[in-house]
Amino acid sequence: MADQNQLMQRNIMEYESRIKHFDELIERVHKGVGKGPEHAEIRDNLARLKQERDKFSSWLAELRLKSLENWRVDEIEKAGPMGIWDAVGQQLEKLVERIER
Repeated sequence: MADQNQLMQRNIMEYESRIKHFDELIERVHKGVGKGPEHAEIRDNLARLKQERDKFSSWLAELRLKSLENWRVDEIEKAGPMGIWDAVGQQLEKLVERIER
């Protein structure tokens, strides 16, 4: 049981780390994007990705409140959200690359 609790805490820490990384990438894009029409697509993508980030943040807040047993059941059923996190992270990194070129 202690091992399971440690696993849950490690996963939460990993998710928190990813949110922090997303926030850093979002800030970099935000700083680099202009207000002109040539950056409209980037601003739209950034707004969409911010919404996704907020969904993950809400999900993480819910995860923190779950009991260990409920957490285990959910993780087994979902097989982990890491693929989604990675996809959003990759999209943010592409926006950063476009802005910082």
